[in-house]
Amino acid sequence: MAEAPDVATAWSWLLERRPGTRGAMNDSLLTVAEAAHAEPRLRELYPFPTHGTLHFLLVAPPPWPESDGEQLPFIVCGDPPYKVYTSGYASLLGEAGTPAEAARLVANNLPPK
Repeated sequence: MAEAPDVATAWSWLLERRPGTRGAMNDSLLTVAEAAHAEPRLRELYPFPTHGTLHFLLVAPPPWPESDGEQLPFIVCGDPPYKVYTSGYASLLGEAGTPAEAARLVANNLPPK
């Protein structure tokens, strides 16, 4: 599976459900991705769906330095409530009733620019 070369392409492929894109056939991922894309801070990050989650990366993979790959909060997709965790499932930041609330929770817990 080829990874998108940059942030804008990654969002485009994910939202268009481009064949061969990670999570392209996952309906619950699409609703979370749409909500995340609506958040300006998240739209600046590389969306990285994997194993039923939507992660956000500072740089496009591969490769990336470990510090850039797994330091940001992420959303567990599926049915509500949507859970938002810190990197590596270290702690639960909260649960949200809608994808938009989950995206806001991630955006509000990003490190300062």
